[in-house]
Amino acid sequence: MSSAEVELLLFLMDEAFEANEEHSLMGNLRTVSEDDWLWVPPLGRRRIGDIVWHVGGAKYMYDNHAFGDARMTWDNPFLVPPPDQQATMIEAIQWMREGHRRLREHIAALGEDDLSRRRLTHWGELRETRWIVSVMNRA
Repeated sequence: MSSAEVELLLFLMDEAFEANEEHSLMGNLRTVSEDDWLWVPPLGRRRIGDIVWHVGGAKYMYDNHAFGDARMTWDNPFLVPPPDQQATMIEAIQWMREGHRRLREHIAALGEDDLSRRRLTHWGELRETRWIVSVMNRA
């Protein structure tokens, strides 16, 4: 059973991802058109679509390394496919949602004692689970 601390982390993660209409990632993506998806702002380096691929990829990577077999790498085309093989905006958002769901499911299964347990990050460093979750609360 989840602890109050785990529940709080899940609440913050959900708020940042989609619960808050104005201040969440999904709330902001709701107004994005297909043209916006490919737009790079002046002085910007990434398209909105690139940011979604990065955030989604981070969700899958952190989840795989902290809770899975730690075999996933950024070279995996499932995470960041070449531009000519990228999914549509709707498919990419659904893919990111699935990464969020999977990560959330693993976090929801944690107990309070699990939060101080050190887990692997995708760059090979061990960090406390609560630290990993706090990073994912920003994605």
